[in-house]
Amino acid sequence: MNAPAIAPTGAGTGIGHIATGALDLTHGTVLYLDDISVSFDGFKALNKLSLTIDAGELRCVIGPNGAGKTTMMDVITGKTRPDAGTAFFGQTIDLTRLTEAEIAQAGVGRKFQKPTIFEHHTVFENLELSMKADKRVRRTLFARLSSEERDRIAVMLARVGLADAADRIAGLLSHGQKQWLEIGMLLMQEPQLLLLDEPVAGMSDEETERTAELFLSLAGRHSLIVVEHDMAFIEEIARKVTVLHEGSVIAEGAMDQVHNDPRVIEVYLGR
Repeated sequence: MNAPAIAPTGAGTGIGHIATGALDLTHGTVLYLDDISVSFDGFKALNKLSLTIDAGELRCVIGPNGAGKTTMMDVITGKTRPDAGTAFFGQTIDLTRLTEAEIAQAGVGRKFQKPTIFEHHTVFENLELSMKADKRVRRTLFARLSSEERDRIAVMLARVGLADAADRIAGLLSHGQKQWLEIGMLLMQEPQLLLLDEPVAGMSDEETERTAELFLSLAGRHSLIVVEHDMAFIEEIARKVTVLHEGSVIAEGAMDQVHNDPRVIEVYLGR
């Protein structure tokens, strides 16, 4: 693929170094990481890691503990600055030059393993607060919802399987429902790219199955990077799998291909 072009500093920018207008997906790529390296006190968390995610793709990332999965997501979201390498969102947004808030506003959403929701508010109110926290929506938290906004929330409730729980206090939801609610809260801000860290950890089998269906329904509308250790879940949703080990990509391809890769078997899957 063609490497993204670096826009001149200050040219056609909105906040920070974010280009105004829609995300540039000219070459069909939403995320481009090239030769990313990160060291912590001499330990190489990422070692010349390269990764390309297509627009609308659902990519699964697996690997043993310490492989660099979390650090990779930290680089993408601006939490960690790489020592070397290139990270672009679309063709023009240089992630290494933006703050975490600017990257989130540009359209990158991240869900951590433990759900972060407003426990004392209803499910509906959680989605409402998330929508109103979107900096692109110029309104206050106390403004009355328009019918269009109520419709948006209703659509999201149905999408994440919580339509029947709209008036329930969020703290009373099951673990899986809380995960779906937080995903809905992220989706209310219409991210182009969603990073999902061990989303089915602690879920029941039924919740895991419904989460697989949700992710498959989101692919195409959004680009998703799913980091997960549950291999049964990965096998259910995977189109393309990337395997990390010691901060580098050691294998990438279809699940069957990765599953039978001798190095992947050695460092991660076993027999």
